[in-house]
Amino acid sequence: MKKFFKLIGIILVMFSLKSACYSKENFFNEALDLFKKEKYEDARFLFERNIVFNPKDANSYLYLAKIYNHEENQRKEEYNLETTLLIDPSNEEALLMLMKIALEKSNYEKVKDLSDKFTKVCKNLCKENKNIEKSLKNIEPKNNES
Repeated sequence: MKKFFKLIGIILVMFSLKSACYSKENFFNEALDLFKKEKYEDARFLFERNIVFNPKDANSYLYLAKIYNHEENQRKEEYNLETTLLIDPSNEEALLMLMKIALEKSNYEKVKDLSDKFTKVCKNLCKENKNIEKSLKNIEPKNNES
């Protein structure tokens, strides 16, 4: 009889864990759908909710950064990008977005550092880094002359 109750207990624990994992994934997928439909406020809520259940989900932080980019809240965008990179240092998209912010802030040293990291992990967005490097080359001589 004890074996029977243990078996039922194990089965119940497995089902509850499975449903918990499904709900986490479901928050991200729902949020992504809302993001694609440009319902940013609702998407932000679900991405944040997903982070509560899965604090190491780099993609949720990345999409929060994209939402804050759309809302032109650079401070929160940068915070979420840096969090994304803490969790996933090889995230090309986050590196690229941070480089663009650093360029806007005229923080060329940070752009160079990020560009070096980006070059090491680049798989899909390599062309974008080359464009940023070109713009850096165009800017730097002007800064040295003055």
